[in-house]
Amino acid sequence: MKATIWLIGRSAAIVTAAGLAAAVPQAQAPLDWPQWRGPDRSGISRESTLLTQWPAAGPPVVWSATNLGAGYGSISVSGERVFVQGMRNRQSTVTSLNRADGRVVWQKAVGAAASNDRGPGPRSTPSVDGDRLYVLTENGDLACLRVTEGSVVWQRNVLKEFGGRNIPWLISESPLVDGARVIVSPGGRNAGMVALDKMSGATVWTTKELSDEAGYASPIVADVQGVRTVMTMTAEAGVGVRAADGKLMWRYRQAANNTANTTTPVYADDKVFYTSAYGTGGALLGLKAESGEIRAQEIYFTRDMQNHHGGVVLVNGYLYGYNNSILTCLDFATGKMMWRDRSVGKGAVSYADGHLYILSEDNVVGLVQAAPGGYRERGRFRIADQGAPSWAHPVVSGARLYIRNQGTLASYDVKAR
Repeated sequence: MKATIWLIGRSAAIVTAAGLAAAVPQAQAPLDWPQWRGPDRSGISRESTLLTQWPAAGPPVVWSATNLGAGYGSISVSGERVFVQGMRNRQSTVTSLNRADGRVVWQKAVGAAASNDRGPGPRSTPSVDGDRLYVLTENGDLACLRVTEGSVVWQRNVLKEFGGRNIPWLISESPLVDGARVIVSPGGRNAGMVALDKMSGATVWTTKELSDEAGYASPIVADVQGVRTVMTMTAEAGVGVRAADGKLMWRYRQAANNTANTTTPVYADDKVFYTSAYGTGGALLGLKAESGEIRAQEIYFTRDMQNHHGGVVLVNGYLYGYNNSILTCLDFATGKMMWRDRSVGKGAVSYADGHLYILSEDNVVGLVQAAPGGYRERGRFRIADQGAPSWAHPVVSGARLYIRNQGTLASYDVKAR
């Protein structure tokens, strides 16, 4: 089968206290957020009984931590710990914090840091799987660490070993753990994507038919009519790869741009939605299994969801995300626009308990009702400017809202009383 699309038509933290489909990592509590975009990489929290309206100053701060290091990645939350990556002393570092009070448990450097015109430090989010933590740095160092104390189990540089090269704004992918494997996208020749044994780091497969350079997106995985499939955006296309052996099953170029493909795909009901900015848009593909492979067919293409970096969430049949700088709601099945609003400014979106949690790149946090009938804001507050865009995605876990902004991380109490 040809590799084409089938179409019709940072020093120890200082803490202050005031007074938390796709592959699901093992042994996680129901309210954990153990990896990029949550339990199933959808940006959806299973929380309930949360505030439906914020006070004027925002929800109360439980704790805040500083000096965690420069970087744009989000956080993972598992059990009693919070994990975040940052640049400290020119090293790309992961920090483990106590979930209750934000105090540092351990810090571990896993490779040399890097920088470019958008700032220094890692862009990725750690992935927790049982007693192990998987971390990918901005320079391509992939490390498996022990959750308890941060010791290294194994480590490989996926750019050097698989013939990839770093991309202009640095590696931004968060590793995907799927069963016995960890999956990343080095972007090398015949190794656009690779799967490694998660216990030893040994190579399981490489994509012989995919040599695309890496994009800035992170993959998802789902069972599509019995065929387990990894989906992501490369530098050139939205792709689907068979999880069993790395066989490329589709490569769809229309939703990709030539600058930066960043947004994690959204999968539901045997369909996948890809989107990118820079004048491009989004597309919904229908997926169908045939003889152990998946064929993809475009259902629609829209210019009304040109998502840059803030992600898209699917809630009750509707997509919510930023079309460039405007928060937009689309009907998932048809692409019809339901509403649009400038909201708190262009930003990143997560969802919990009927509401969108938004962090604008200009340091404003917002709460918006997730409903197709119109834009309804339920609160906003401002966080301190750290000298760079606030690009980290918000996290809701255990009735806590976590906001990371460069070397700072704050935990807010959003539980309804």
